[in-house]
Amino acid sequence: MGLDPGFDLFAVVAAPFVGSFLATLTLRWPDWRGALTGRSACPHCRTPLSPRDLVPLLSWLWLGGECRHCEARIDRRYPLFELAATGIALWAALTLPAGHAPVACLLGWSLLALAAIDLRHFVLPDAITLPLMGSGLLVAAATGGTPALATSAFGALLGYMLLAATAAIYLRLRGRDGLGLGDAKLLAAAGAWVGWYGLGAVLLAAIAAALAIATLRWRRGLADGATPIAFGPYLAAATWIGALHGPLLG
Repeated sequence: MGLDPGFDLFAVVAAPFVGSFLATLTLRWPDWRGALTGRSACPHCRTPLSPRDLVPLLSWLWLGGECRHCEARIDRRYPLFELAATGIALWAALTLPAGHAPVACLLGWSLLALAAIDLRHFVLPDAITLPLMGSGLLVAAATGGTPALATSAFGALLGYMLLAATAAIYLRLRGRDGLGLGDAKLLAAAGAWVGWYGLGAVLLAAIAAALAIATLRWRRGLADGATPIAFGPYLAAATWIGALHGPLLG
């Protein structure tokens, strides 16, 4: 018996609210406590926001992108996150068998948060990468039993070892860090979701995209050989595509 397609509709409806929440977490990182426990308020005048100010996308459009009270500009990342989270939900609903979108959205929304934090802070928090790896193992066990779990676990181990070893070799040869262990943990999470046999495609796609963007920025004079590159967004994008169009949920 297939799953209820209503689960997919729920994911799509919830997506913009999740996107707004992810925007708040990302903008306030690393101080997440206030975002999780405090009441929503304007970051400029500190006036608490009413429900009519918190409707994703619509409130931002209605208010012209400004706070109702102090007229300060609302960060544009809020509508961008809300759109991105909705796009992830729609992509999953249109790609996967009926009823599976919510599980895929947990992956996609986590990857969205990781990519945004890495772009801004050059770090991939364990608080997201490790649960993401664990959820990949759980999905494998739930959908494929012991054989799928073994494939997923080996993928996680292999993913971590590949980038952790690369980081160690780079540090030894160059005397400075080139890759963080956050990247290794994200590739471990990717391995948990796509299995060891999907890791090669994820890693190659991420490297190719990172090199292409870095080359384009260098040619436009926006970066040089010493400019750091956040590798997490490329790993996140490659993981999402590999999971949705690969062995995710059979």
